[in-house]
Amino acid sequence: MPRVKRGVGHVKRRKALMKRTKGFEAGRKSLIKLAQTADTKAGAHAYRDRKLKKRETRRLWQVKINAAVRALGTSYSVFIASLKKNNVLVDRKILAQIAENHPAVFTKIFEEVK
Repeated sequence: MPRVKRGVGHVKRRKALMKRTKGFEAGRKSLIKLAQTADTKAGAHAYRDRKLKKRETRRLWQVKINAAVRALGTSYSVFIASLKKNNVLVDRKILAQIAENHPAVFTKIFEEVK
């Protein structure tokens, strides 16, 4: 049976690892052992933060809507409840964009559901 040399696969894996850790600080970008742990941790943080990003953006939309609604004299919870009661199917992302960029349109929506 012929001998199998593993050099090509090893180099390919190492090259891919170095590409992923490019830009990291100190030995985390150039030393294999440090780069491997840095890459693993970076992947774990990226996975976790993809979930957090959704949470944080929704919170930001709520803050923007609340600020716009408070200027009109009510609270966020009362506004959202009146939207649901009047079957207005505009989500928080769009409401936040309207509140931020088109205050006159947001005021009309507010008056409609009040």
